Amino acid sequence: MNKQSVNKQNVKAVILAGGHGFGRCPLASRLPTALWPILDKPVLEHLLRHLQRQGVKQAVICSNGDASLLQSSIAAMNSLQLKFLDERLPAGTAGCIRDAADGDTKTLFLVFNATMLSPPNIDALIRAHRTGKSDLTAIFRHDLENGESRDYASEIYVCEPKVLEYIPKEGYFDIKEGLIPAMLRAGRTTHAATLHQPPGSFRNRAEYLAAIASCLENGGNTNISFPHHKWNASQDVWLADSAKVDPNARIYGPVVIMDNATISEEAIVFGPTIVGRNVAIGKNTLVEKSALWDGSSVRQNCEVRSCVVDYNAVVPNNSIVEHEAVTYKQNGRLESALNKAASLVNGKASQVGSATRTLIDGINARLPGCVQSDELKFNFLQGLGVSIIAGFFLWSYWPGLADLWNIWQRSDEYSSGLLVPFLAGYILWSRRHDIAQCSIRPSVWGLFAFVVAQAVRLFGLFFMYSSAERLSIVLSIAALVLLLFGWQLFRKISTVLLFLCLMLPWPNRVQAAVALPLQRWATSSAVFCLEMMGYEVIQEGNIIHIGQTSVAVAEACNGLRMVMAFFVVSGLVILLVKRAWWEKLIILVSSLPIALFCNTARLTTTALALTVLSGEHWEKIFHDFGGYAMMPLSLAAVVLELWLLTKLTTLPTKEEASIITRQRITG
Repeated sequence: MNKQSVNKQNVKAVILAGGHGFGRCPLASRLPTALWPILDKPVLEHLLRHLQRQGVKQAVICSNGDASLLQSSIAAMNSLQLKFLDERLPAGTAGCIRDAADGDTKTLFLVFNATMLSPPNIDALIRAHRTGKSDLTAIFRHDLENGESRDYASEIYVCEPKVLEYIPKEGYFDIKEGLIPAMLRAGRTTHAATLHQPPGSFRNRAEYLAAIASCLENGGNTNISFPHHKWNASQDVWLADSAKVDPNARIYGPVVIMDNATISEEAIVFGPTIVGRNVAIGKNTLVEKSALWDGSSVRQNCEVRSCVVDYNAVVPNNSIVEHEAVTYKQNGRLESALNKAASLVNGKASQVGSATRTLIDGINARLPGCVQSDELKFNFLQGLGVSIIAGFFLWSYWPGLADLWNIWQRSDEYSSGLLVPFLAGYILWSRRHDIAQCSIRPSVWGLFAFVVAQAVRLFGLFFMYSSAERLSIVLSIAALVLLLFGWQLFRKISTVLLFLCLMLPWPNRVQAAVALPLQRWATSSAVFCLEMMGYEVIQEGNIIHIGQTSVAVAEACNGLRMVMAFFVVSGLVILLVKRAWWEKLIILVSSLPIALFCNTARLTTTALALTVLSGEHWEKIFHDFGGYAMMPLSLAAVVLELWLLTKLTTLPTKEEASIITRQRITG
């Protein structure tokens, strides 16, 4: 078959549409990638219309269980004969050619990926195939990466009908791994041709956004039907007539805003971005390099960067979403009620904010000129507000804080709690550079959280549960952080806020329930160790008899002090070291057995010392010294544990040098 005898009547396009799992992206589990929208049409329809304009008359769409969905989503095309194959089991690329041929041995096959936004010219493909004089041509795309020229597979193939002879009659068969090797073994020829324009195919969210960016930055080569506007000195803004964009919104193209979309005041949209039909972007929200599908909503004070937002999906208020696929999730009744309450509070907050801003402007007018700059004024007012709230907090919780101080001073079990606030401050200081990067956006949810914290406090006051009053201290601190600084900083320091709970004593009922079993364990384990060392030991309750010496294991020696101290040490290590989450979990869980082991070692050492020494003076020295000595021992145990985890989980990094030789073949 020569070049002159080729016509589009004898060309059949085989389009690989895959299934729901195709693309390795959460959105693909809901919608096949072939139906992901590019402006007003699915990408598959863009490909089919391109083939139709190029004169192709036949196309077969191969999918795994989605044929009816694909067929109902694609508009009818009179001059293109479409056939949908619904393969329940994967057939492979070569298997799809076999099924699409359906016994036809006179057709030239063009194989395409369904998610191809900018397919190449059909005549150019056929000419490249004929130039190679081969039975199969694989098309590569030519790209520049880091200044280097490279070729990548574009998943486009041109196949003569002869390739059907080398494809099994049934089962899975791939082109690269099956068909090409089979043809080469049989002496048939294959050819590689190169495209200099990327076809814009994609399989996941990142590639999808890259394809959209390439399309819009090249002038919208998908025939954008919306009027072209100039907005904020940006030329490339396409805006539908029915779209509503607030004059105070800032849009920097290339951006496409489709029918009935709404963009509120102070919203910022950076391209390349597509805002679909009936999409709502709330006040003070940033959208950058993203695709918002029809009916989706991004609420107030949000940041959405490099994301795909699903049909009818909602990004809640004060959210920060980066490099994600936001899928649709039906709100429950409780969540809907909370959203309505939040919207109501936000509306009231904006009214209060307007009145406060007027008052602040009046105060600012009376300030000296050196402090009337916006930045100094903001810092001054912010610091003043935080100081006032901190003062009220200390005034309100002063009795509870004084009670905590007394517990730390008189209780051996909870004396380590005194270190927790200072260690938390040190952790925050070590993270100061990361915390400084967080944007400050006060959240109204912090007000709800503060109300809950005060409800816990009132419950403790009314029913005389002092543990609930103390817990409300940490809950109030967390709520104030969320209220004053917003979700981003709250998430950044949430583990530190959780660490503060270690400064609180356990409820009396919990302590009473664990104290006696811990005391029995401490006595029994010390007796076991002494017997293993060869001593004759008799245990009577919590008293140990070693020869003529009797050692009483008091309730204060039950190990609870060790447990609390080791939890503090482990928590500090977990928050400071950079390790995998499961390694940190191992360290935290292991703190309990390490604490019990150290307490047993302390009791055993003390019992042995008292067989030699006598007198209350020596008893007190060994009792206190043993407790202090266990802290470095616990820290050494945690360091040893980290070292063992490193040795067990880190692969060797030593590399052996290899010698590579090159021989020049002549003749």
